[in-house]
Amino acid sequence: LQGLWRNELGSSMIVLALNTAGTFSGSYRTAVAATNKQILVSPLQGAQQHPSAKRHPTFGFTVQWRFSDSTTAFVGQCFVDHHGKETLETTWLLREEVLSHKDTWKATR
Repeated sequence: LQGLWRNELGSSMIVLALNTAGTFSGSYRTAVAATNKQILVSPLQGAQQHPSAKRHPTFGFTVQWRFSDSTTAFVGQCFVDHHGKETLETTWLLREEVLSHKDTWKATR
């Protein structure tokens, strides 16, 4: 996973090297946000299945957004085709802060 990744919407992330425990850190810059605030590069922390003979490892990471009161969790898998091209397929959940428990239904996307 180490390196620079971009998605089809223009967001990008930098993943630093995995440590021996299989965890990593990095940064994420989203190109899509539901805010009028300035979008800031935000830190990410994650874990990958230990590198091994597996060719398509799974991983997960969270992003603590520096420009909003929300956190996003991503889970996914890295696929490598027969030409060596790497593709990340992910799913995400974003949780934003709401003022009361009765509003919790609208806090997760």
